[in-house]
Amino acid sequence: MTETSGLNALTLETLTARDGVKWSQPAPGVIPAWIADMDFPVAPAVREALTRRAHGDLGYPVWLDRPGAGPLAETFAARMEGRYGWRPDPGHVRSFSDINQALQVILHVATRPGDEVAVHVPAYPPFLGTLTEMNRPALPIPMEPAGGSWGFDPEALAARLAGGRCRVLLLVNPQNPTGRAFTREELTGLAELAERHDLLVISDEIHADLVHTPGEHIPFAALLPERTVTLTSATKAFNLGGIRCSVAHVGSPALRTALAAQPTHLYGAAHVFGVEATVAAWQSSDDWLEEARAVLDRNRHLIAERLPEGVGYRVPDATYLAWLDLSGLALEGEPAAFLEREARVLLSPGPLFGPGGEDFARLNFATSGPVLSEILDRISRAVKASRP
Repeated sequence: MTETSGLNALTLETLTARDGVKWSQPAPGVIPAWIADMDFPVAPAVREALTRRAHGDLGYPVWLDRPGAGPLAETFAARMEGRYGWRPDPGHVRSFSDINQALQVILHVATRPGDEVAVHVPAYPPFLGTLTEMNRPALPIPMEPAGGSWGFDPEALAARLAGGRCRVLLLVNPQNPTGRAFTREELTGLAELAERHDLLVISDEIHADLVHTPGEHIPFAALLPERTVTLTSATKAFNLGGIRCSVAHVGSPALRTALAAQPTHLYGAAHVFGVEATVAAWQSSDDWLEEARAVLDRNRHLIAERLPEGVGYRVPDATYLAWLDLSGLALEGEPAAFLEREARVLLSPGPLFGPGGEDFARLNFATSGPVLSEILDRISRAVKASRP
């Protein structure tokens, strides 16, 4: 596939005809750049795999209700080894409908109401919602500007962990919304803290395949295997948000035992189409992924070149999400609401991401160059018009 065959040839006319939530929810004339769906078409291998399955056997798969069985676990293990040098045990893999379900199941089994969960903030809003709903108070790890990127204070985290109420480190790496890919030094420090304070680590690595050169992704389980649950899915890197399939690799023997003791059908199983799509993405779609990454790499730098004065932006190490600081504009009201009203562009409001999200908005740049250029033009015009 070439860029002109779809990845960079998308137009507003074709995109506005879509009926998914990203494009159907905004008011007419508003360009959506909010929810983390790419605009890119599905990889050919994924489309072909789903077509074959639809024309073939839609009966019960042989791997149903058998953790570690079937093509998903082996494909996940082979991909982790091939791309990141970590060979997980396929027998320790469980499938879930999505990352949010997996997180809730693991917290339900491994913790109790009132247990604290350390998490970098600002954070993915559904994770914050889960912690609130389940009464697992967040112990925030503030992300702070660090040169041209983002970082956090490990000494401050160590001091807060000394309180003794924290039971889990919920690590999102690469981090959403800042796009930070944590370094080996940072991850090693977190591993030492997890050991010292007896923490279970739930590592959401769903954006791992979207780390931009020269960055690298380091699976946390490669550093701390028996304390780590690795959560991932093909949905972000391969634009399969509607495919309900995710993977949890459970490194903790005690947690594996606790999960095995749960009622067999309580949490359901991955959908056969979700498994087909995921296997096709991970086994046969890396050419598509590399083209998508090239477009995203160009787009993340285009934003830096085109944003108007007064809007802060640190080029992300990973993901297709730009974390925009609009505090310098001295706007009245919430910045994303201003941009939707005045620029006719829909971004994700920063306050939804918790502490540190005030005066920010998240822009999804996984679209074609022409559409992103129109988004940036609209933002520039609105910002300039707001100035005295």
